[in-house]
Amino acid sequence: QVRLEQSGGGSVQAGESLTLSCKASGNIDNTYVMGWFRQFPGPLREGIAAIASDGTSIYDEYVQGRFTIAKESAENTLSVYLQMNSLKPEDTAIYYCATVPGPRDLGAWLLRHREGTYWGRGTQVVVSS
Repeated sequence: QVRLEQSGGGSVQAGESLTLSCKASGNIDNTYVMGWFRQFPGPLREGIAAIASDGTSIYDEYVQGRFTIAKESAENTLSVYLQMNSLKPEDTAIYYCATVPGPRDLGAWLLRHREGTYWGRGTQVVVSS
C-alpha cells in the first residue's frame, strides 16, 4: 500500500505563485512515476505534470512554462513538488498528487491510462482576478 500526504494550496491573486508538496510512503521505490492532476467542477481529472524516475518530466500545454515539477527521494519515501507561477483564475481547481509503479509512458498516464495509480486526497487552489 502507498500513502500520499499533500500540503500547500490555498487562495492567491492572479499572477502570484504557490507550491504544492506531496510525500509518498509505504510500499514504494525509486522506480515510481509521480505527477500532479487537477479537477475542475465535474468528474474529469486532468493530468498536468509528471516526472519519471530518471527525472524526465512532461507538462500539459496549459501549464507548460508556468509550472515546474520536481521530486526527491529518501529511504522508503518519494516527494514531489509543483511550483506554480503566474497563476491564472482558470487554474482554480482541486489538485491531486499521484504515483504509479514505473516505468510508465508519462503522456499516456496523464491523459487516460491511470490503472494502478495511487492518489492523494487533493488540495484546493483558488486564484482570484
